[in-house]
Amino acid sequence: MARIFCVANQKGGVGKTTTCVNLAAALQLAGQRTLLVDLDPQGNATMGSGIDKRALQKSVYHVLVGLATLDEVRASSPSGGYDVLPANRDLAGAEVELVDLQRRENRLRDAFKQFDADYDFVLVDCPPSLSMLTLNGLCAAHGVIIPMQCEYYALEGLSDLVNTIKKVHANLNRDLKIIGLLRVMFDARMTLQQQVSAQLESHFGDKVFDAIVPRNVRLAEAPSHGMPGVVFDRAAKGAQAYMAFANEMIERVKTL
Repeated sequence: MARIFCVANQKGGVGKTTTCVNLAAALQLAGQRTLLVDLDPQGNATMGSGIDKRALQKSVYHVLVGLATLDEVRASSPSGGYDVLPANRDLAGAEVELVDLQRRENRLRDAFKQFDADYDFVLVDCPPSLSMLTLNGLCAAHGVIIPMQCEYYALEGLSDLVNTIKKVHANLNRDLKIIGLLRVMFDARMTLQQQVSAQLESHFGDKVFDAIVPRNVRLAEAPSHGMPGVVFDRAAKGAQAYMAFANEMIERVKTL
C-alpha cells in the first residue's frame, strides 16, 4: 500500500516545493516507486520535475473535478524518474468548482484508490494556504511533513498549522498525523536559527527530523534546468541533505 504524505505549511516561501521535488527524486534513487502530486496552481513542482506546464493537455485539475483518471494525467519526470500528477493555472478554478461537488474534500483520496499498489510513496505538494486544495491533500494523506525555516515568524505559523492538522484529524481523516518537521534553508552561522532549532527539538522531540537542509545555491539553480537538486548536483551539500532525509523517511515509515 502506498504511503501518502502531504508537504504542507501555510507560510509561503519555506521550501515546500523544493522539498517535494528533491525528496521524490531521492526516494526514486533509493529504489522507492514514487508519485509527486502538484496541488499548487503555480505548477512549480511540475516545472521543477522537467515537465512543461504550458503544454499540458490534462492536469490534476481534471482528476479533481472528475474529467480524467489519474492514469490519463500522470507523467514521468524525465530528469527525476518518478511519476508526476502535473498542475497549471487550470487548478485555480478547482477551488470554486469543488465547492458544489459531492465529497469535495475527498476527491483526491478517491482518485488514489485504484492506484494504491503502484507506488511506495506519494508526495503531495500543497499550496501555501488552507484552501480546498490543501484540504484534499490532508484528507488523502497518512501524514504531514512540515518544512520550516528556523525563524521567529515560522514558529508563529507552526502553531496554526498544527491546530489545522488536529481539526482535520478529528473531523475528516483519522489516519492523519504529523510525521515530522524538516529544518530547511538552515544557516548554522546565525545564532537565532540555532536557538529556534533547539526550541523545536525540545518541544517536538523525535518529530524533528535529524536531516537538516542548508542554504544551498545548487538547490536554487536546479529548477531553472528542470531538474531536482539531487540529480543536478548530487555532490552539493543540499542534495546530500535530501538524500539523508529520504533514507530517514524510509526508516520512519517502517515504524508507522
